[in-house]
Amino acid sequence: MPVYVIAQLKIGDRARYQRYVDAFMPVLAAHGGRLLAADDAPAREEGDWPYDKVILLSFPDEAAFRAWAGSSDYRRIAQDRLAATTGPVIMAHGFG
Repeated sequence: MPVYVIAQLKIGDRARYQRYVDAFMPVLAAHGGRLLAADDAPAREEGDWPYDKVILLSFPDEAAFRAWAGSSDYRRIAQDRLAATTGPVIMAHGFG
């Protein structure tokens, strides 16, 4: 069953966040992940939204997501994202 990861980020250090972005895609692809959307100006339809960016990822299943999130390659680059941003990252199960 596919899983989707949604990140809503407030970016405090753009240079450090860019370093994370520059290293991100090969690490994501190595674990079967796909970048479905990344928007610096999403259209807010309802409610408050105090973030700068939204990101939507997909993985074939939860095991692939957990392998990516726990991998040494991702943990290494994630240090830059964690230092440069705040905001929630959530995982949701898809259908089928």
